[in-house]
Amino acid sequence: MVASRTERLKAIAVVAPSVGAILLFVYVFIGWTVRTSFSQWRGILPDYTFAGFDNYIAVLNSPRFMINVWNTIFFTAFFLLTTIALGLLMAYILDKGVRGENFFRTVYLFPMAISFVVTGVAWRWIFNPTVGVNAILQTVGLDALVWGWHTDPSRLGTFHLALIPVIIAASWQLSGYTMAMFLAGLRGIPADLIEQARIDGASEFFIFRKILFPLLRPIVFAAMIVLGHFSLKIFDLVYTMTGSGPAFSTDFPAIFMYERTFRANQYGQGAVIAVAMLLLVSVVIVPYLASTLRKEKA
Repeated sequence: MVASRTERLKAIAVVAPSVGAILLFVYVFIGWTVRTSFSQWRGILPDYTFAGFDNYIAVLNSPRFMINVWNTIFFTAFFLLTTIALGLLMAYILDKGVRGENFFRTVYLFPMAISFVVTGVAWRWIFNPTVGVNAILQTVGLDALVWGWHTDPSRLGTFHLALIPVIIAASWQLSGYTMAMFLAGLRGIPADLIEQARIDGASEFFIFRKILFPLLRPIVFAAMIVLGHFSLKIFDLVYTMTGSGPAFSTDFPAIFMYERTFRANQYGQGAVIAVAMLLLVSVVIVPYLASTLRKEKA
């Protein structure tokens, strides 16, 4: 009894600092942000005078915030599609046992070792209107394909074309992550199952569509959750690569929050945007956690 009590105390002592840090730096600051969103804090000095929903109304009525929402929707959709497709393709190729697999696996994973700030700076140069891709296109005589990339304010409906370079850069950074997830999933599928399908005359496309992909669906779902969480709070890559872009064409809620809070000193409105981002992330994370808990109980 004494030994078990001692073990419990040791376990509590080990876990307590982490739990305390999470409570302080996550939940306490979430509560502080929510409180600030209802305040009249509009300067450097704090002012927690209750302002009701004035800050929420001001942010929701802001045209820039609606642009942020549309940019986030488009970026998330195309970013998820591109990253998952590239990761699955690379994993499928590596799973076939290509020569130099270790080399290619390292190359695919290398972008994950680079910070998003470095990625943003590098791709900003690549898509610079006067150098990088445009210079190559002009050199080979494809002047018709030269355009402003992230400096182009034109739109296709509500989709800003300047988002395309951002989607490419973000997909390049994280496609190796999804490749690793899919490769682990493919290596976990019994080889006998695939071999039996080949003996029965199934084509490679049929095997992929009817056997491999259904078994990889949980990994696809997990990748969508992780990548969706990233896309909803993206900041550093976009800020260093394009900023908010011409006519807010590459603007996102995190950039809007940063500028309203630390440049305009509108701390109340900045807190509102932070709360909105938290709700968006919760929409993605909470259903995933709920489904995971149900599976564990089952």
